[in-house]
Amino acid sequence: MDKKIRLIPVSEKDLGLLDLLFNASPESDEAFDWFGFSDPMAKRRRWSENGLLTEDSGTLTVVSGQEALGTVSWRPVPYGPLNRGWNIGIGLRHEVRGQGIGTQAQALLARYLFAHTEVNRVDAHTNVKNIAEQRALEKAGFTREGVLRGAQFRNGRYHDMVVYGILRSEVTLD
Repeated sequence: MDKKIRLIPVSEKDLGLLDLLFNASPESDEAFDWFGFSDPMAKRRRWSENGLLTEDSGTLTVVSGQEALGTVSWRPVPYGPLNRGWNIGIGLRHEVRGQGIGTQAQALLARYLFAHTEVNRVDAHTNVKNIAEQRALEKAGFTREGVLRGAQFRNGRYHDMVVYGILRSEVTLD
């Protein structure tokens, strides 16, 4: 982990990075990036409405110094009528992957969510073939919990997803 990173709110200058990360093309050489075309202005509209931060979800920019490296996000996951947790996601620029940034960012996000919300659980899902992300989650303190068979539709077929989780009691908030 060469770079010290921080998580900050998405600024207007980061919107181009969101376009790059989440509007990949079918020709993308990144196996897990292409989910089909989506509204390229949707994130910009949401950013203008609420800065991509609400009580129920959020997106933060991953930065090192002044350089935007990617984003992390979270959304609620219900666990019965009275409980919920967070599901997190990450997107990093291709050229900064494999440097421990994803590990740091996901650990920081879990700490942030436990420090500022009352949830007891944060989870993440990734494709069973995305070994790099599985390693990053494990290094960030998440535990592999199982496989969701046929859970994600991408590129014309369904794919299995691995579920990782971390509990409030497993994270130091100091």
